[in-house]
Amino acid sequence: MKNFDGIIFDVDGTLTSTMELILESFRYISKKYFDKSLTDEEIMSLFGPTEDVILKDWAGDNYKAVRKDYYDYYSTHHHMADLYPGIEEILSYIKSKKVLLSIYTGKGREAATITLKKLGIYEYFDLMITGDDVKEHKPSAEGINQFVEKYKLNKERVLMIGDSPVDVKASRAAGVKVASVIWDDYAKKTKDLLKADFLFHEVNELKKFIEENI
Repeated sequence: MKNFDGIIFDVDGTLTSTMELILESFRYISKKYFDKSLTDEEIMSLFGPTEDVILKDWAGDNYKAVRKDYYDYYSTHHHMADLYPGIEEILSYIKSKKVLLSIYTGKGREAATITLKKLGIYEYFDLMITGDDVKEHKPSAEGINQFVEKYKLNKERVLMIGDSPVDVKASRAAGVKVASVIWDDYAKKTKDLLKADFLFHEVNELKKFIEENI
């Protein structure tokens, strides 16, 4: 008997190694339009709201031009990003078992769509909930609850997989199980991930767990 009927994935740092691309996209905009050279830490301190919210705050009346340049750069330089090896095999296996798959990410819909399509995994997901689709971003449980309610799932049979403390907090608030993955360098430094129900250091560990539980 399978233990999960629905699985939710975060994107950045969980499915994909996108940090370099995100940092360079914001750095490109800050240099081109504001002649500022931002450090990684300065850019990462902005994370939480979607890209559009950050860009709108930066650009004001010039928002449309800045936004277009950001996504053009993000798309054309997407070679900086990749799937973690073994991720697509996990997604394919989950779908073969008729288990529902969702995305819950703080990324905006445009950036998330670009990344999932460029990396060839967009079609695996039954639902995509981004920062544009919720009133409150993570650690709010809103995105998890949308998935549960849409498909009338039992929360005890839903798993959230992410690489950040906000994924753990959102899962706890929603009442679903949570797995933390720490194959991304950023996640390895985050002790709060140890509070998850499950912890995976390598993609193969997650693959084995999935095969045993769906």
